[in-house]
Amino acid sequence: MPASERIPARPVTAAAEAVELLTHGELTVRGRIREASNAVLFCSVEHEGASAHCVYKPVAGERPLWDFPDGTLAEREVAAYEVSQATGWDLVPPTVLRDGPHGEGMVQLWIEPAPQDEAPELLALVDTEEPGEGWKAVGFAEVGEGRTALLVHADDPRLRRLAVLDAVINNSDRKGGHLLPAPDGKLYGIDHGVTFHVEDKLRTLLWGWAGEPLTAEAVEVLTALARELADGAALADRLVELITPAEVDAVRARVAELLRSGLHPAPNGSWPAIPWPPV
Repeated sequence: MPASERIPARPVTAAAEAVELLTHGELTVRGRIREASNAVLFCSVEHEGASAHCVYKPVAGERPLWDFPDGTLAEREVAAYEVSQATGWDLVPPTVLRDGPHGEGMVQLWIEPAPQDEAPELLALVDTEEPGEGWKAVGFAEVGEGRTALLVHADDPRLRRLAVLDAVINNSDRKGGHLLPAPDGKLYGIDHGVTFHVEDKLRTLLWGWAGEPLTAEAVEVLTALARELADGAALADRLVELITPAEVDAVRARVAELLRSGLHPAPNGSWPAIPWPPV
């Protein structure tokens, strides 16, 4: 959506304020994001003097997938936001489930990315055998004409937190294009429709810490998360509204395994480890 076609918007600064606006505001469709595989609509939302831009993904515009039940992607996006909020890391933009111009769907606060010349470099292909300082190796990739290059990602604590979140929610599609650096220095992850499967389907470009010990911060966050996932806890009750009880149990099991091992997970070999296309 060209900047010239966007309406002015007063930014919301708190997650609670954004959730209130997204939940109760009047949605107006301004355009469609054509690059997406499912229907993704760029909207404005207004409520009691507040306004913002947002993304609206109606359930009716979801393409069926062989391994995820039809019509469940929107709920999974909201569940990812709920888990992100429980970590305290603020890694997923405010996201709600609501009715809209094309029926029920996911509505997420639009995060304007940092200008390209100011955004940090998070992923790269390098013609070396080992990553340089400040980078973590993911693996070798074909780059055409029989050549390969080493895919690396930044050794960035924000990416590392996102890697932990992805392990918890079993994200099967962490592509480079789903990493969104904001002008204020925050890093967001977007597009969480294919998450929370009961089978291990973790596919990501953030394998650089695979097998390494979790940070003390991550252990503390996961320990608190385990408590919030207990039967009767607010997060557990909220997730049951969005995903199946078996999928909630699988979240509990993944958190427990991360705490038991104390390590970042590694590819298990039974599922493609890298999403395609990677960007």
